[in-house]
Amino acid sequence: MKALIIGGTGLLGSAAARELIRHGHTVSAVALPPAPREAPPDMEITFGNYLKMTDGELLKLLNGCEGFVFAAGVDERVEGPPPIYDLFKKYNVTPLARLLRLAKQSGVKRAVVCGSYFSYFDKLWTELELSKRHPYIRSRRDQEKAALAFAGDDFAVSVLELPYIFGAQPGRTPVWMFLVKYLRAMKLFTLYPRGGSAMMTVKQAGQAVAGALTRGTGGACYPLGYENLTWRQLLKIMHRHMGCPHKPIVTIPDFLFAAVGRGMKRRQEAAGLQSGLDLSQFSALQCRKQFIDKSLGCEPLGVQPDDLDQAICQSVRLCLDVLDGRAKTVEMKGE
Repeated sequence: MKALIIGGTGLLGSAAARELIRHGHTVSAVALPPAPREAPPDMEITFGNYLKMTDGELLKLLNGCEGFVFAAGVDERVEGPPPIYDLFKKYNVTPLARLLRLAKQSGVKRAVVCGSYFSYFDKLWTELELSKRHPYIRSRRDQEKAALAFAGDDFAVSVLELPYIFGAQPGRTPVWMFLVKYLRAMKLFTLYPRGGSAMMTVKQAGQAVAGALTRGTGGACYPLGYENLTWRQLLKIMHRHMGCPHKPIVTIPDFLFAAVGRGMKRRQEAAGLQSGLDLSQFSALQCRKQFIDKSLGCEPLGVQPDDLDQAICQSVRLCLDVLDGRAKTVEMKGE
C-alpha cells in the first residue's frame, strides 16, 4: 500500500510511518519544516503548509495512494481570543473534510483520522455535556462526524480516539512539559486531584494507525487505551524518573480543584483569552477515571504490549533536558 500522512514528521505521524514501512508499505508525508532528526529515513517528505496548498497540489500528492492518514491539527493546550472553537474548527474540522473529499476523488480506499478519547467519553458520559461545555471536545466530535460522513463501501474511513501518549521525539517539545514544570515547582509535595486515564506508548499509537489503515472497519471509531493508571500511579512513575521517588502526593478534593480551575479561567478572561477546555467545568472530567479497555480498540487493531514506564521516562527526561538547557526543541502543538 502507498499511503500519504498529513503531519508525518510529528510524534504520532512518525510512529505510524515507521510501523507502515516496517510492514512493507510505501509512505509519503506532508509536514511543516524542520524535519526531526529521527524522521523515518524511507519516508518521502514534502515540506509545506497543507492548508495553503491548492486542490491540484494535494491531488498530485494523493495520486496513486490507497491509504491516507490525518495526524495533524491542534490540541487542547491552544488558547486564543474567543470564540476559540473557530480556531479548532479551522485546524481540526474544515481541512479534514476537504482532504477526505480529495482523497476519495483520487481513489484512496482507506483513511484514518487521529482524534481524541475525549470524544469517546462525551458519548459515554452524556450527563457531563462535554462537547457543549468544552470547545476543543466539540471540535473533536465535529471532526468525527465530518470523517464518518465520507465512509462508505468504497472508502473505509475510521477514527482513532487517542488517549495520553508517552514517548519522546528528539528535537520536538514533549506535550508533557506543562506537567513536568508543575511537578518540579511543587518542592515538598505534589498536589493533584483523584482520577486517572487510559494511556499508551507512541509505538503503540503508531501500531494502532497502521492497524486501522490496513484492517480497520470503515465507519468505525476506535477508543484506544492499552493501560489504565490513576493520576497517583502516573505521578509516582514521573517522580521516580525526575529523581524524587519519595516525594509525597496529596490528593486534593474535587471542589478545590474546581476552584483552581475557575481562578485560571478568570485570569484567561482578563487577558482576553479562551482555552479549548473550560477550566471552570473541567474537574467533572479530570477527577474521573478516564479508563478504556484495550479490547475496544487496541486488540482489534493489533496493538502489541510495550514498556509504558520507559516511554514515560523518555518523555520526562526530554522535558528535563529542555528545561535545563541541555536540549533545544520546537513545539509540536500541531502541523
